[in-house]
Formats: sequence, structure tokens, C-alpha cells
Amino acid sequence: MNLLRTKSIEQSMADADEPGRKLKRSLSTWDLMIMGVAVAVGAGIFSVGAKAAANFSGPAVTLSFAVAAVTCALAIMCYAEFATAIPVAGSAYVFTYATMGELLAWIIGWNLILELFTAAAVIAKYWGIYLSKVFALMGADIPPAVSLGGVDLYWGAFLIVAVFTVLLVLGTKLSARVGNIFTLIKIGVVLFVIVVGFTYVKFENYAPFVPAAEPTGGTGTADVLKQSFFGFLTGAAPAQYGTLGIFAGAALVFFAFIGFDVVATSAEEVKNPQKTLPRGIFGGLALVTLLYILVSLALTGMVSYTQLAEAENPTLTTAFEAVGDTSAAKVIAFGSLVGLTTVIMVLLMGLSRVVLAMSRDGLLPRALSRTSEKRSTPVRLQVICGAAVALVAGLTNVDLLEEMINIGTLSAFVVVSLGILVLRKKRPDLKPAFRVPFGKVLPIVSAVLCLYLMTNLAVETWIFFAIWLVIGMAIYFAYGQRHSRLNERFGDASSAVNGTASGEVRDGDELTRV
Repeated sequence: MNLLRTKSIEQSMADADEPGRKLKRSLSTWDLMIMGVAVAVGAGIFSVGAKAAANFSGPAVTLSFAVAAVTCALAIMCYAEFATAIPVAGSAYVFTYATMGELLAWIIGWNLILELFTAAAVIAKYWGIYLSKVFALMGADIPPAVSLGGVDLYWGAFLIVAVFTVLLVLGTKLSARVGNIFTLIKIGVVLFVIVVGFTYVKFENYAPFVPAAEPTGGTGTADVLKQSFFGFLTGAAPAQYGTLGIFAGAALVFFAFIGFDVVATSAEEVKNPQKTLPRGIFGGLALVTLLYILVSLALTGMVSYTQLAEAENPTLTTAFEAVGDTSAAKVIAFGSLVGLTTVIMVLLMGLSRVVLAMSRDGLLPRALSRTSEKRSTPVRLQVICGAAVALVAGLTNVDLLEEMINIGTLSAFVVVSLGILVLRKKRPDLKPAFRVPFGKVLPIVSAVLCLYLMTNLAVETWIFFAIWLVIGMAIYFAYGQRHSRLNERFGDASSAVNGTASGEVRDGDELTRV
């Protein structure tokens, strides 16, 4: 049992061209840039910044966004180098398989499924809730959920997942065009929020910029589970704000940057990926970072962070209502709905592409990697992913697992950052179109930063993460390891060697003795 066996880059490229399992290259630099903005500028820009300011960072939430952006940028450099060297679907999973072996590749693939599935389900549920808010602003009282046999059904989640599942089945380029339209609309809404928000800014609200650390007021089990894992390991009392609050806020707002690793999963569907991928990814990241920092400056300048902390679920709407501008609150509700729409589409696509790559390799059932001859999309797999996301979003309290999205993403970022060093050592002959500058320094800094942000997530998130990994390992050893196509190749090679050693050779399907 060779758990560290690697899959060659050449084999990954060959598998991507296998008839019946092939994707069509149709995406441009503009499509990728918009895709990154589409998945990142969603719920995060309208809610997660306010939550981080209220509970962790205060006005220094701007620094939290900057820390998260730098961490993301470093990791995305590593993704870009990998993606231009191995431009196939699967992102971090494929990169890890080529460098660190099958077991770790499975773990990363499993974590990517956690990230993308949970994110799609959480955001689909929020979409339904925001839809009801928009209806309420229009004077129509339509509840976000209906009760069926004592179970709350969030009908909006089913609706939006069904619509985008159909669009993705029809073709990646078509869904990208629809996404582009929605993304341009929400960028317009975000610019409106920034311009109007700055008209209400009072500079005294920025003081103190980094609030002094405060105890949360409890030492019970609930407080311990909610405190950061780093604080738990160092024995610190549960607290908020202060310098550590900036990093805790960064770990939370990192949710707003999850889109860019999803863009890398589309590498196999990109025209001229060696040039298109890095341009599209970095262009989108630069635009998103600028928008986030401007929104956070407007937010914390409009109202005091203490006022945000008094709200049960602080959002940008909370700030505008506090200054008496209810008309802007309506625009934000609409912008949130439009923003979440494109996020769901990109996450559903990313989820199916990761599962596609894992099933191509036999770690998940091979039948899942079949693509349509007419549209070159994984129709069966896309429908299965859509149905699973809709059921979980519509029928469960999946929003309680929001931080699981971040830990899944960050774990993949750590491995990809270190994987670059392994790739360079194992394959010095490769000449990717993009290469992370400053040699080994930036990949190592990226891995350390991502790992540190992981430790700033809550203790309960780490507990759920450990449970997820145990389930994943059970599935791997029960199914994936035995059905791996790499396992078959190792077995065939071993049989050939043993057969030759014992005086046997294979001639076609006939086994003959020499």
C-alpha cells in the first residue's frame, strides 16, 4: 500500500483529454477576472466585514482585510504557478497529487469538497432569506421558509440552486455570460454603497483604531468553544479586540476571499491558460481587495464599532439604518441578493470540477466523471451536486458551519504553498508561465500565514474539522485507495515485474510461460 505515490503531470494532462471525460476550453481573461469578483463580492462585503468590526477588530477591520488579502495573494501566486504548469480541473487536489502523494491529495480534495459544498449551501440559504427581505421592502410578506411536516423548508435555496444547476449543465460559457451581467450590477451597487457611505463618515468613529482587548465575560464551555484555537492553545482567557482581534477578524473575513482558489479549478476550461489564468486571478483579486477596504472604511466611519456590536447580526444595513438612511438599506438588500446569486453559480461549478478530478482518478466512483458529448459538461455530476446542495441548504441549519468554509480553504492553501517547493525540486524541467518571485521565501511565508489564520478560527470549528477528516479517511481506505487508477497502474507494473521474474510474459490478454 503506497500512500505517498504521486501522479505524473503528463498523466494528469492525458486524463484531461480522455474521450467522454473532457471539458471544453472557452473562458477568457475577462471571464476569469469576473468569475473571481463574482464569487468573492457576495455576502462577505455586505455582512462579514460588519461582523468582524463589531466582534473582533473594531475600526482596524481594514487591517483585517489587508492581512487576509496579503495571505490570499501569496497563496494565489502559488496556485497560479501550479495552474500554469498543470492546467487541468481539480485545483489544489491535482497539484497535491503531483507533488505530495495520493493520501494528502485525497485529504485536500476532501477539504475542498467541504469548502465548496458548505459555502454553496450556506450562501444558497442566505440567498433565500435576502429574497424575502427584498419582497418585504416591496410590500410583499413572503416568509423565507415554509413548514412541511414540522420541518422548515427554505424554498429560495432550492430555487436558486436549481436555476444555476441547469445553466451549468447547458454550458460553462453560457453560465459565465449570465454571471458577468450579475457581477457588473453588484459592482455598481458596491460603488453606490461606498460613495453614499463616505458622506456619513465621522472621523471620531475611527478612534480608537485598534480597541484595547476586552474579556468576553465568560469562561464556560460555550466561551471556550467560541474562542480562537490559538488563544486556547496559549491558555489565554476568551477575549475580543486588541492586536489578536485583528488576526481573528482576518480569519473571519478570509471568507470574503474564498473565490480565487475556485477560479483555479476552472483551469481546464480556460483558453491559453498559461497567460490567461494569472492575469484573470490577480486582476480579480486586486479589484476585490480595493472594494473591501473602501467598504470597511465607510462602514466603521459611519458608526462606532460599539454600536455595531449591539446588533444581533450586524451588516452594512445596520450602519445605514443607524444614520437614518433607509433608502440605501433597500439598495443594499437588492445588492446582497444579486451578489449572492453569482457566488452560488461559481461554487457549484467549482464543487463539480473537484469531484470530477477525484472521480477521474478512481478515488470516487468513475461514473461521476462522464461528460456530455454535446456540451462537454459533467451533466450527471452537476445535477447530483446541485441536488445535494439544495437539500442541505433547504432543510438544515447549515449556516452554523460557516467557519468550516474558511478552515477547508486555508488547509488547501497551506499544502499548495508548500507543494510549490516540492514541484520545483522534483520537476526543475518545468517552465510555468508564472513563477512565484523570491525563490522559497514567499511560498513559506504564505504557508505560515495561512496556518496562523487557521489557528485563529474557533475551537469548535477545529473539532468539526477533525470529525470531517476522520470521515474522509474512512471513505478513502474503504473505497478510494482500493479503486484508485494509480493503484491499478502500480498493481499492473508490479505484476509485470513479478511475471518477468518468474519467467512469465504478457502477450495481449494471453499469459504465456517462456
